[in-house]
Amino acid sequence: MTVGAYPLSPAHRAAALDRLASDEFDVLVVGGGVVGAGAALDAATRGLRVGLVEARDYASGTSSRSSKLFHGGLRYLEQFNFSLVFEALRERSLVLNTLCPHLARPVPFIYPLQTRFDRAYAGLGIGVYDVMGAGRGVPGHHEHLGRARTLESFPSGSPAIRGAIRFYEGQVDDARHTMMLVRTAAHFGAVCANSTRVTGFVRDGERVAGVGVRDLDGGREFEVRAKQVINATGVWTDETQGMAGGQGQFRVRASKGVHLVVPRSRINSSTGIITRTEKSLLFVIPWGSHWIVGTTDTDWSLDLAHPAASRADIEYLLGHVNTLLADPLTADDVVGVYAGLRPLLAGESDSTSKLSREHAVASPVPGLTVIAGGKYTTYRVMAKDAVDLAVRGLGRAVPSSCTERVPLLGADGYPAAWNARRRTAEDTGLAVTTVAHLLGRYGTLTDELLEIIAHRPDLGVPLAGAPEYLKVEAYYAASHEGARHLEDVLTRRTRISIEVADRGVAAAREVADLIAPVLGWSQTDIAREIEHYDARVAAERESQHQLDDYTADAARLGAPDVRVGVTQ
Repeated sequence: MTVGAYPLSPAHRAAALDRLASDEFDVLVVGGGVVGAGAALDAATRGLRVGLVEARDYASGTSSRSSKLFHGGLRYLEQFNFSLVFEALRERSLVLNTLCPHLARPVPFIYPLQTRFDRAYAGLGIGVYDVMGAGRGVPGHHEHLGRARTLESFPSGSPAIRGAIRFYEGQVDDARHTMMLVRTAAHFGAVCANSTRVTGFVRDGERVAGVGVRDLDGGREFEVRAKQVINATGVWTDETQGMAGGQGQFRVRASKGVHLVVPRSRINSSTGIITRTEKSLLFVIPWGSHWIVGTTDTDWSLDLAHPAASRADIEYLLGHVNTLLADPLTADDVVGVYAGLRPLLAGESDSTSKLSREHAVASPVPGLTVIAGGKYTTYRVMAKDAVDLAVRGLGRAVPSSCTERVPLLGADGYPAAWNARRRTAEDTGLAVTTVAHLLGRYGTLTDELLEIIAHRPDLGVPLAGAPEYLKVEAYYAASHEGARHLEDVLTRRTRISIEVADRGVAAAREVADLIAPVLGWSQTDIAREIEHYDARVAAERESQHQLDDYTADAARLGAPDVRVGVTQ
């Protein structure tokens, strides 16, 4: 297999840097989160010349740290924001049915009822939600359950639960989905490079005509010229905007959302669980052999790259989830913790939970489009709106967006591949569960991993330090999926950093040795990567023992960024 022939391979990135330095693009996207990746795909599928630069790794910010759901947003019904809910439910349907059925799937949830007033109140809201989402990618309508049926599906439930309402949401591995958006954009001709930080904007008079960038892995600095630049940097929007000059037309505030990961065995339930808190909704989400419990919603004004979860955050989540459980969780049950920042459009309220999740697009300076706000579920609409505004400045007719009809790589033929999983297992000698695992992460691109295993059978076995993943997945992350550093593999291409009790420390050496030949690492490089990863884990653990945001932030910043020269 020729590694360089595939989008996001090391050879592809090297060629991309050369093209970024030499070509002029119709549209250059700054930011490799879900909205930036979506914008690159949207523009590329309109036939435009497209570039994408990302300072760290694809999805390394907010887009790898969400609740991992495609959902309409039940609480927006309370705000009578029906248009946002309907839009999100439409996008959920597209993702589940058309765009990436290999990465996203419907998951049943229950909303437990604990007072006699809950059924009328919650039932009305979920009923409206269900009607608005009828037929939109989920296998059934909502259903009211009595106490006996509720505890039958949720044996770990508290005796105080009187019943429940059962309904569906969509689930996705956000980091893999974002990476696959980038990979699909590259497939359609977009020139994409991570570890490529914007250092400033290039101006032709008053007009933005590109950006200056630095390759953080190689040290090279150069300019990227573009007729239009889209700033899709999420919580960094205001900072990036400051480089371009001009007054921004909106402000972005960061809201911290913390999630806990606990073993599946600690909560006996056949469905996910959603309940209300005084601030928001609390989710208990099935995640392979684990549950994800989240989230918080608090203002954050400290380090944007590495938001820290404090002991107060962890105790808050445990306290709320334990109101639903007969056998309470403790901090010892927590395997992993992650914190992300939502980029909210700043409003009049000081409470982040009341700030707008709706997005805004503006052109504060000629040649520059800024997109901010929104939610993961509506990334495709946000991307479309950003490109729609940007292409007005091209001075020619541009085709309209077609991304609602463009499946991501790995989606084409997925239902047939899923149906053939037993035959594939027999042909390859892998377990059926292993083939199912691969199909749920790579879709029909699973054939690429199977081809690698055919040439290198030693990669077809589990990682010793993280046996839910095969060695080939670590190798493939570097050879095909754009991973540049050890933490990219352990935290985003896989979820080893939050799914294994030691947070991936034991697997680090094994994974580093697997990807070193692909990335051209020496033994010194391997040692440095492991040292950085161990320091990151230690800093995160230390931050989670701190009482508040300030001390947690200081502890987390004790670990330097593995990407040289990253300061924002």
